[in-house]
Amino acid sequence: MAKEFSAQLNAIPEGWVQAMGMTITHATKDEVRAELAVGQQHLQGYGIVHGGVHCGIIETLSSMGAYLFAREMGKQVVGLENSTSFIRAVRAGAKLHAVARPVTRGRQTQVWQAQVLDEEERLVATGRVRLLCLDPDQSLAGEVVKGALSDRSNS
Repeated sequence: MAKEFSAQLNAIPEGWVQAMGMTITHATKDEVRAELAVGQQHLQGYGIVHGGVHCGIIETLSSMGAYLFAREMGKQVVGLENSTSFIRAVRAGAKLHAVARPVTRGRQTQVWQAQVLDEEERLVATGRVRLLCLDPDQSLAGEVVKGALSDRSNS
């Protein structure tokens, strides 16, 4: 059975997950799940959840799962492409949950599929993320990439 990392990921004090108020409920190299209570900070001008929030949830969960797989090979991951479709509008007060699972995982790239659902299990958004696996000495924007758990966990 794959090791579970949700507690370690939720303990990271900075970043998009904390800024959005998202909680990771399950995190392995095979599946990542999260919950989000929709607040005013998630809305766009029409009073519905901003599409960027859905894109961010899908990319975040996919990236976490891809990282948990790639770290076993000593690699990091970065997103190359995010294709998200918005299916159902959601307003403040809603509770969302999301799940991401791998479609394919290789040494150089991975593809993950994710869904965002409302409390009635209706599909809100769906997306696919393609990620690049980086070698330990590769740099990104002028710096060597470190994983979210690099300084927080040895396994």
